[in-house]
Amino acid sequence: MTNFNPVRKLNVIRTLSSGKKTPVGVLAQNRKGVYFQYEAEYLRQFGNLSPFFLESENSLQKAPSDPHGGLHGVFGDCLPDGWGLLLQDRIFRQKGIMPHQVTGLDRLAFVGHRGMGALSFEPESPYFQDDHQVSLAALGMEAQALFDGQTEEVLSSLVAAGSSGGARPKAQLFFSPGEYTNCRTYAEKGDEAWLVKFTSSNLSLGHEEGVCEAAYLTLAKLANLEPPEWKLLDAPKESGAKAWLALKRFDWVYSDNCLEKRRLQDSPSGRKHMHSICGLLDVDFRMPTLDYQDLIKASRQLCKSPAVGQLQFRRAMFNLFASNQDDHTKNWAFLQSDDGQWNPAPFYDVTFSPHPFNQHATSFMGFGNKPPLKAIQALAVKAGFKNWNVAQQTIQEIVDVISGFPLVAKELGVHKDTVNMIESTLEQRRQENSDLHSMP
Repeated sequence: MTNFNPVRKLNVIRTLSSGKKTPVGVLAQNRKGVYFQYEAEYLRQFGNLSPFFLESENSLQKAPSDPHGGLHGVFGDCLPDGWGLLLQDRIFRQKGIMPHQVTGLDRLAFVGHRGMGALSFEPESPYFQDDHQVSLAALGMEAQALFDGQTEEVLSSLVAAGSSGGARPKAQLFFSPGEYTNCRTYAEKGDEAWLVKFTSSNLSLGHEEGVCEAAYLTLAKLANLEPPEWKLLDAPKESGAKAWLALKRFDWVYSDNCLEKRRLQDSPSGRKHMHSICGLLDVDFRMPTLDYQDLIKASRQLCKSPAVGQLQFRRAMFNLFASNQDDHTKNWAFLQSDDGQWNPAPFYDVTFSPHPFNQHATSFMGFGNKPPLKAIQALAVKAGFKNWNVAQQTIQEIVDVISGFPLVAKELGVHKDTVNMIESTLEQRRQENSDLHSMP
């Protein structure tokens, strides 16, 4: 075991949409726990990063011991989980540091400026290795080998790309527009930021995970649920996958305006602050602690918009009928612009993910599956629908969109057996919840 001194203090920095960096405050820890203190000037200009559990004042604020590893929820959001923590721990072990020695501040310092969202942490960890230019194919094969347990070695480029959430192998990568073969783990001016999801035979849908999620994202867009932009990238034959799914990062600032795009290309990359409902409410995403009525209430309160409640209701109904049951608290997020305004993040991690016991991570008025009519009628009221007929028509529209899964999946090259298996489950969900969408 090496002589290891945990991080005691970190400066928190926010990257604005212009690319300018501004001090947010300071994180520090002692034997009693982790404390955060805002810069008074930051609060005056930009408001609160986490308005439900952080006070809008520059006094010392102690983090709860759980459920974010001793961190405040807003900073817990900046850490990876599953895959990213695995990569971190491998590097710490290579340096002779055991995982139990590593604190939340050590992990934030390791993430540095490479996390999701607009927050970064200084000084960065000395254990992080240099950023890299790398072949997408080589990086994906390395991720697959590590995930499948075929190797214990970790490429430093894989670690550099591994600060995103989730348990599956993925990488945060940067591409020149239109060039999706070679990539970087650091951004150059004009780059696009993408999250690339790799595959494995050990995943529930095997090497078809990416194309199946692409089919669901297509359906979500048809249902006006605002999913992120995506691409299917060619995977090497030896990977076993037809393609890998890439999602354009929505915490980065892009513009369709030519003059604005040119300005952004000539300046540092801008960012938006991203905050999950998990971090906002200080809950454990591993536990089924969230209900859709909580999500809708928090969304309307945070975004100050009745329409947001209806959007979240529609997303909830899509998850119900599409059997996206891995709808835990880290899969719901919000974006804050520089003026303090909050909006729901795009509808991400939306795919076929049935639970072995047919239970959703987020419940419907207390029901993990087959919610009764009265429960959904009550949820529609919470969401701001003027009457049940309007809400039921919305549900029917979503059911109709999901019925198009076989055609969309086949066009994307999903294997016939996989399409039939998923369609069988979708039909079961339609039958289970027929009271909700049968029109009078």
